[in-house]
Amino acid sequence: MTRTRTARLTGDRLDAAAAFLWTSGRVLEQRRFAHLFGGETNPGGEPDGNPSSTPGGDPAGVLAALDAHRTADGGYAYGLEPDVRGPAAQPITVPGALLVLEEIGALDAARARAVCDWLAGVAAPDGGVPVVLPSLRPYPHPPFVPVPEEGEPPVGALLSTGQIVAPLLRRGIVHPWLTAATAFCRTAVENLHETHPYEAGAAIRFLDAAPDTAWARREAARLGTLVHEQRIVLLDPARPEDARTSPGYAPGEYHLPHDYARRPNSLARRWFTAAELARGLDHLAAEQQPDGGWPIHWVRWSASTEAEARPGVTLQALLTLRAYDAPGGA
Repeated sequence: MTRTRTARLTGDRLDAAAAFLWTSGRVLEQRRFAHLFGGETNPGGEPDGNPSSTPGGDPAGVLAALDAHRTADGGYAYGLEPDVRGPAAQPITVPGALLVLEEIGALDAARARAVCDWLAGVAAPDGGVPVVLPSLRPYPHPPFVPVPEEGEPPVGALLSTGQIVAPLLRRGIVHPWLTAATAFCRTAVENLHETHPYEAGAAIRFLDAAPDTAWARREAARLGTLVHEQRIVLLDPARPEDARTSPGYAPGEYHLPHDYARRPNSLARRWFTAAELARGLDHLAAEQQPDGGWPIHWVRWSASTEAEARPGVTLQALLTLRAYDAPGGA
């Protein structure tokens, strides 16, 4: 007898998230939601008749909202990454921009070239890009983001570079900087021994997109062993004592299996049993707050940036739940 799996992303849960996003989301997250989930939510909306979604959201509207964060030099700023403020483009804002461009099918050669040209100008000689640049120093930023001093040579980080390279590789982009950055990520992954959840997450994003699939499978298996050995994944939300909180993280800032394997086809899915994934996904679904949004778990250093971050976190939760509700999910 085949057991029917119950969807975690129910209509009620999606409608509650829609109400949250229409109430609290920035223009970009509202446009993304309409594009990604338009037509899936209740067209009648709440009892007062207000629609909870806009059917068939326009990708051009998403692009226009994203372009408001572009800088004249080809990067992205103006709070696209809510924890990084100010008008100076920063590398850590680029992953979010590429994610949006990929979602709407706009990560074409011309846009990728402009981003890669900017990244080439701030990269270290080995192709790696820092998380942030000295130009962030005059502007608000969280205490857990170290800002280099003016004049310091750039030092590449897997945390930023891996997340940037992955979507560019998926789209088949060709650029001299991307060639160097791919080699940087490959070397960084091979030399990864002590890590933390966000860095390991960037590594698996890169491995999921790496063109050398045999190498990627081997390194992903080794990375999964590190994640387990270093206890940087919470396998059972009912037993938080089994996981380790990394230095600088907030109390309770854990990664669950789905934070590594955001989609069922990720190489990280092999790191976990079906029961471990299911427990994490059940916990994710249950974390939806009374206002319909999902919480952040990192250090809350500013009420305004927390408010701006929650809509993006909510969209990611919806995307993860939808991916695993689909055939072949957990």
